[in-house]
Amino acid sequence: MQQSYNSQAPKKPTNVSINSDLLSKAKSLKINLSATLESALIKIVNEKQRELWREENRDTIASYNQIVEEHGTFSDDLRSF
Repeated sequence: MQQSYNSQAPKKPTNVSINSDLLSKAKSLKINLSATLESALIKIVNEKQRELWREENRDTIASYNQIVEEHGTFSDDLRSF
């Protein structure tokens, strides 16, 4: 699957605000904050991009589904199930 971002891009330092108690517990559990945030952002970015793609293509998908409903698909006569 193609990644939605350049995984080879250089890392960039940034500041974030995190609940101090949560941060303390994460540090005591040796949780890698950068890796955890990056992993969570990958999931969220991918999800948001999928939602955006679906929204941008909603009308085309609906049109295609209508055509398939009315006329079937090319492989309808080839299937054995």
